[in-house]
Amino acid sequence: MERKQHGTGEVVFNAINYTVFILYTLICVFPFYYLFINTISSNELTGLGLITFYPKGIHLSNYIQVLKLKGLPRAALVSLARTVIGTAATVFASAFLGYLFTKKEMWGRKFWYRFVVITMYFNAGILPWFITMMNLGLTNNFLAYILPYIVQPFYIILIKTYVESIPQSLQESAQLDGAGYFTIFFRIVFPLITPILATVAVFSAVNQWNSFTDTLFLMTDSKYYTLQFVLYRYLNEATALASIIKSSQGPVNMNLQNMQTPTSVRMTVSMIVVTPILLVYPYFQRYFVKGIMIGAVKG
Repeated sequence: MERKQHGTGEVVFNAINYTVFILYTLICVFPFYYLFINTISSNELTGLGLITFYPKGIHLSNYIQVLKLKGLPRAALVSLARTVIGTAATVFASAFLGYLFTKKEMWGRKFWYRFVVITMYFNAGILPWFITMMNLGLTNNFLAYILPYIVQPFYIILIKTYVESIPQSLQESAQLDGAGYFTIFFRIVFPLITPILATVAVFSAVNQWNSFTDTLFLMTDSKYYTLQFVLYRYLNEATALASIIKSSQGPVNMNLQNMQTPTSVRMTVSMIVVTPILLVYPYFQRYFVKGIMIGAVKG
């Protein structure tokens, strides 16, 4: 079997491509690497900005002490709950609405579709939103993390486009056999749109996990605080927190290299918050190209 010969131009082009993408990957990865090595390095050196490319004076006391901070475990559970429940609700609603909007027999289909899409471009602002949420009883209420995110126009558009790429003959044959809309959706359409659902799930999960403004405006009860909101507060109070942690360690256990500083608290809390989504994101990445591109170009 003859090996395909590559011309000089193609070799140069591939070399440039690989170089550019490797550099781009390093640029994207380095901030997380920098954050991590500073959380496990000597806090004295970190505070002086001397940790750049590799860790020095490695220790794990930052994580041990920060994980003991009041409210962090409960905030993690709230964030996990809102991410899982909110993502599931968003994916299901987007899938079903995207499927319905492909049905020409749907009453007022064009009107309702445009009505949903137009909300992408216009909103009333923070104050009307807050008043509406308050009147609906969604202050200090976990449902405030779920209900407003169920209908997402962008996700509906993605799924609608994807469903339209599926041969109509599959649905028509099921209809001839007496299948209703729900049967067709759950048994035929839903399994076929798994790639775009995975894409939507990742987008929604990242959005839910990173959100903290709704907590800032709607929640005064600490039991509803999310991890991102706790991070927001800790970042603003890092100096005070560092003092509290140092005092809780006691004079016997004080070590200049491991002594908590505002910088170490900020970096450690940031790393704890960002790690879960970093672990989940690569797993679903394989679905992105297929999920986004199928149906985007029609012949």
